[in-house]
Amino acid sequence: MNNKENYKRSLKKRILIGSAAFIVLVSLIQGVFGGYTYYDGMVNRYQEYIDGILKYTISEIDVSDMAECIETGVESADFARMQDVLNKAKEAYDIHYIYIVKPLSTEAVDNMMDVMAGVTEYERNFEQDSLTHLGNFTGDAYSPEVAQIYLDGLKLNKGQVIYFSEQTEFGYDYTGITPIIDEDGTAIAILAVDIPIDELNMVIKRYIEISLIQILILTIIIVTIMSGWMRKQIINPILKLKESAIGFVESSRGQSDPNLIEFNDPEIKSQDEMQTLSESLVSMAGDIKTYMTNLMTETREKERIGTELSLATSIQADMLPNIFPAFPDREDFDVYASMTPAKEVGGDFYDFFLIDDDHLGLVMADVSGKGVPAALFMMMSKILINNYGMMCSSPAEALKNANHQICKSNSHDMFVTVWFGILTISTGHIVASNAGHEYPILKTATGQYEVFKDKHKMPLGTLDGVEYVDYEFTLEKGGGLFIYTDGVAEATNSDNELFGIDRTLQALNSKPANTSEELLKNLRKAVDDFVGDAPQFDDLTMLAVKLK
Repeated sequence: MNNKENYKRSLKKRILIGSAAFIVLVSLIQGVFGGYTYYDGMVNRYQEYIDGILKYTISEIDVSDMAECIETGVESADFARMQDVLNKAKEAYDIHYIYIVKPLSTEAVDNMMDVMAGVTEYERNFEQDSLTHLGNFTGDAYSPEVAQIYLDGLKLNKGQVIYFSEQTEFGYDYTGITPIIDEDGTAIAILAVDIPIDELNMVIKRYIEISLIQILILTIIIVTIMSGWMRKQIINPILKLKESAIGFVESSRGQSDPNLIEFNDPEIKSQDEMQTLSESLVSMAGDIKTYMTNLMTETREKERIGTELSLATSIQADMLPNIFPAFPDREDFDVYASMTPAKEVGGDFYDFFLIDDDHLGLVMADVSGKGVPAALFMMMSKILINNYGMMCSSPAEALKNANHQICKSNSHDMFVTVWFGILTISTGHIVASNAGHEYPILKTATGQYEVFKDKHKMPLGTLDGVEYVDYEFTLEKGGGLFIYTDGVAEATNSDNELFGIDRTLQALNSKPANTSEELLKNLRKAVDDFVGDAPQFDDLTMLAVKLK
């Protein structure tokens, strides 16, 4: 058996099975709906029949006399008349039972007390032992579930009826119950009528059998007709399309030149969707060849860009101090920093440099935007801040000069937030200036890290001529400084929650760190645990310095 025959039979088989299943399903739905409609109609007729019997019988009952008989357990003179009414009802109507009971409880036994029941002449003459007597308890004749229905019947208003069906030892009965209500509106007993519905169940069963036979015959006829039609209209055209598609795939496998890939036109002229599909495949094959040509060109271009981005990432990393310990000969302070870009290259940067033996420049900055433009702007800004930081007398003056140079050549209106401070290593005294950057975090005399809310000025590149201001504070021996970009506080998890400053302080204070490197690694782990699988939204840059 070749693949062609196998595919052909497989497709045909699946379509035929699906069609047959659809026919069967529709027929079953129609049959079920028809059966349900018939059954529902018959049940409504039974209910009307029962309702008429109950109304007639209730009208013949002397409720006051009945109440007294039930209370005393003694049959009155009128009791026999009421018994005769039930007897005539059973003789006249096609019912199993008509009876009056008093529900007592839902216990498993003796949950009902007999009052009276209609009997036929035959039952009076030959089945004396099975007759109902006033005051008899029913033993286990009624299940607790059925007893509950009778108790619920006592809560009905006059004329209301509860209907239910039940399988008994004498067959399947449909029962209607209604309360017998005295002048005070109190239900004293339940009048019930049982009608046999075994015949209805037999009719439904026969209906189902006939429906199944009709479904089988209809399915065979339709599937036979569809088999021949599908071969001509669907199977054969699909096989042609398959052969053309396989030929196209085989000719394109391992082929680097799209011009050498061939697609044979299946030439289907059926004037329907198959012809449209055939023409679409011919057009698609041509588009694929064009796409492959363009893709090869774009792939080469992306490889070139990828190589350049990789080189840019390396160059940017080399622009930042990245060898630690940064000052191995100095034992009076410890500095460590890290930068993780959100893309291949980022706009954040940090810097630290010795201005002289006793003064350490510290820079933390965040360029607007991301990617290559931000990285280029970052490199220019870093060089300017570093140069002016070495030459100027204060951080504010350095930021002012750097801002002037940036504004002179900032046609794309980019800006950079900067925190720049100069640490006097011997005393811990820091002079700093803030150009729109995040608040620094200091390790206080209590040993805890706290936010230091300094004065902000506008970021560099926003407006030329801004006068930046210096402010001062002092780190004690053993104290520390932590500066960062907004990528730390704004790190976001999958529930769109921000890491925030409070969690940042908690992470800095929760775990002791002997070195600045340990401090940053502890904080980075806390951020990673919080973010989880969510993508990194922004560059994440941190710097810590500790006085020993």
